Amino acid sequence: MDELKPTPPNSSPLTPITFLERAATIYADCPSIVYNNTTHNWSQTHSRCLKVASSIASFGIQRNHVVSVVAPNIPAMYELHFAVPMAGAVLNTINLRLDARTISVLLRHSESKLLFVDCQSKSLILEALSLFPPEFHRPVLVLIEDDEFPIPKTDEFITTYEELVERGDSGFNWIRPKSEFDPIAMNYTSGTTSAPKGVVHCHRGIFVVSLDSLIEWSVPKQPVYLWTLPMFHANGWSYPWGMAAVGGTNICLRKFDAGIIYDSINKHGVTHICAAPVVLNMLSNSPDSKPLKHPVYIMTAGSPPPAAVLFRTESLGFVVHHGYGLTETGGLVISCTWKNHWNKFPANERARLKSRQGVRTVGMAEVDVVDPESGVSVKRDGSTLGEIVLKGACVMLGYFKDPEGTSKCMKKDGWFYTGDVAVMHPDGYLEIKDRSKDVIISGGENLSSVEVESVLYTHPAINEAAVVARPDEFWGETPCAFVSLNGKHKATEKDIIEFCRAKLPHYMVPKTLIIKQDLPKTSTGKIQKFVLRDIAKSMGKSNSKKMSRM
Repeated sequence: MDELKPTPPNSSPLTPITFLERAATIYADCPSIVYNNTTHNWSQTHSRCLKVASSIASFGIQRNHVVSVVAPNIPAMYELHFAVPMAGAVLNTINLRLDARTISVLLRHSESKLLFVDCQSKSLILEALSLFPPEFHRPVLVLIEDDEFPIPKTDEFITTYEELVERGDSGFNWIRPKSEFDPIAMNYTSGTTSAPKGVVHCHRGIFVVSLDSLIEWSVPKQPVYLWTLPMFHANGWSYPWGMAAVGGTNICLRKFDAGIIYDSINKHGVTHICAAPVVLNMLSNSPDSKPLKHPVYIMTAGSPPPAAVLFRTESLGFVVHHGYGLTETGGLVISCTWKNHWNKFPANERARLKSRQGVRTVGMAEVDVVDPESGVSVKRDGSTLGEIVLKGACVMLGYFKDPEGTSKCMKKDGWFYTGDVAVMHPDGYLEIKDRSKDVIISGGENLSSVEVESVLYTHPAINEAAVVARPDEFWGETPCAFVSLNGKHKATEKDIIEFCRAKLPHYMVPKTLIIKQDLPKTSTGKIQKFVLRDIAKSMGKSNSKKMSRM
């Protein structure tokens, strides 16, 4: 056996770009992208991507150069997931809701050579570029126009996206990776400012996580996929590439609300959606909510979904699948894989089980919950806290220009340390209890903000809930809850705190509760706990009386 080695026929680099070539053959005349009144088929999408890739190469873009995109979920954003790596470059999708200063920092840190800008972000990007030092190289600008928003191209832009399509070469011999470990994409983690963390992924990792995510979700051929999850967020959990693998129809939306989602489901026969738990909450609390005519499968991740929200969403006919991943994994790598006998359980128990993150997907090598100091696995008792650690093909190559940050999370014991605090249940399913920075230490007790939030979400008047630490003179820290109300029921601060006292140990009951009209969120729908932490801290230390910790 020793003489059998890798050879060119059996070791071609894995890359998700091949999904598009295959789709153009099998699904040539089938719809690939639908946006407003525009519909493309897979043959057209393949041709358009090749043309854009050839135009990108004509600008002198070379292997491993970074090409950035600031755009919502529109056809150009989808196509650039293929066109940029087809030109040998590294795709960098930027959160379009960041401020100009932060975007300026990211563009400089990434050394972006070429920047595609959606027309509605034009002024934002020009402001970001104005903050560049005079001697710093600025990326070449391409404007993505939209008939709905007639914003003209100005001298700062060398051309428009459609002009690149028109003059491009559909016979372009796209640049294949020399190694499957060549970079394909770089994404910045949320909250980046003066210290950006650019997560770099390789062709092999994205290939694996794209197929892995399809398998775990049991996505069939030719699904109708509605884009509510931003493609700029971890490349839409790698589903832009995944949809090409199964010849899906991508329903693109520039913006959405609950009404638009329900209208799109009915108009296009949507079968699949990815969404953060906040979108589930929006769908289940909306005045437009009504039982669906056909099942719609939702993959949710990004933060632990409260069981109450899962229950309300599924009662409308949505079939919710819960997964877990990070920017550093390129997509979902842990899934609450459903067991058939769980269907016999009461609805509340099913929702509780589904709110757990679950087990490793088939594409992951190993997943564990360990003591972060010793690296030893925690007890499988559902209560001992530890840190989630991962091994697998889709774990990032590392942080761009940050060897120290890379080595800090990829320790010598061979694991990637996520920073997420979880427990391992006796059945081998793990459940996130918090980010390590969100754990509240009150009187020596480790308190899970997620657990308190889950109880708050069961209150009929509460729409959103977030719990953070507030400094306390006696206990060190105590839970401080921020909630918004849904308008369906009335509730006072006292009512909600009494509700929590009936369902939680005393030390976990919020000592401070603040009702707000809306809670601050990121562009991907996550509640911005760092903003709430600052508010709680600015209130000063609370003066809780010594009480029973039972």
